[in-house]
Amino acid sequence: MVQVGLLLSDVPKTVSPAQQFKDVLRIVEAAQNNGFTYIAIGQHFLYGELRWLQPVPLLARLAAEVDPHVRLVTQIMIAPLYHPVMLAEEIATLDVVTEGRLIFGAGLGYRPEEFDYLDVPYKQRAGRFDESLELMKKLWTQDTVNHHGKYWTLEDVHPHLFPVQDPHPPIWIGAHAIPGVRRAAKYGDAYACPPETPKHEVAERYAIVRDGFLERGKEFGPQPLRRNCLVADTRQEAMVEYARVAQGRYLTYAQKGLDVMQDTDLENDFFKAVSGHAVIGSPDDVVAQLTDLVETLPVDPLLLRPQWPSMDADETIASITRLGREVVPAMRAITPRADIAESVFAEAHR
Repeated sequence: MVQVGLLLSDVPKTVSPAQQFKDVLRIVEAAQNNGFTYIAIGQHFLYGELRWLQPVPLLARLAAEVDPHVRLVTQIMIAPLYHPVMLAEEIATLDVVTEGRLIFGAGLGYRPEEFDYLDVPYKQRAGRFDESLELMKKLWTQDTVNHHGKYWTLEDVHPHLFPVQDPHPPIWIGAHAIPGVRRAAKYGDAYACPPETPKHEVAERYAIVRDGFLERGKEFGPQPLRRNCLVADTRQEAMVEYARVAQGRYLTYAQKGLDVMQDTDLENDFFKAVSGHAVIGSPDDVVAQLTDLVETLPVDPLLLRPQWPSMDADETIASITRLGREVVPAMRAITPRADIAESVFAEAHR
């Protein structure tokens, strides 16, 4: 069955951190009660008028709140901002604390100011990310580590902390740009496709990952796919509601440098700008759109974002409850594909 996961949202600073945490506990409980089996949270630093609770301590606490079958995902951590020894030990500890239910999602980062804040050269982020992935795998799997890289050197060191999962937590690499997709193919266990990616581009990216896995002798299987999602009684109502809750956030993404949104008219033609990726409509509309994705692409889990900073906890829980009643059972009735449907693959290469 295709599993369904929840993408937690950032919230406005007008909500206190303590209230945000209480709301997260309620939202996660609602998600679990409605058939969601993955809980994922992103990361940013010094984010202005919006706030993320940092993923490592938050997921450590959530591990005690959710059932043993629910997996916890850092989706994503900005790996180049960390020293890999520190990140390796944080993630290994989190895998221990979650009792082997952790998925380590990591990405490159796209906000130059975050790198400035932490005194990491923005232009070095790709090289640092690649080397971090190499070094962290050594630190998670080897009793003695020697590493002589461009950015870090370790000589005859002896890791004292290993993950529960063997050989380490699954590594999901998120990326908007094709070089990042190739990074996932080379270093990752899966590629976590961003929610703004149209279906034909998802197919192209999965093909890159499949080919890269083949070169590594690694089996290719279903991949996590993120999607922004909203259900209403009718498609028109859903479009109006989606504009109300999400348009401002899309504009913020564009202002903060997310290049995937740069060539769209989010302000004057919002529906056209999001029509290629957002899954919105009546229950039948949403089920049909998601079914098409998971029956023609190798998708599992399907990670849905039902929450936006403009929504309070009650609105979010109502959205999750409706998804649990009208959408999640249909997804769980589908067996995941292991590869791309030939028709979709052909369409992607036209």
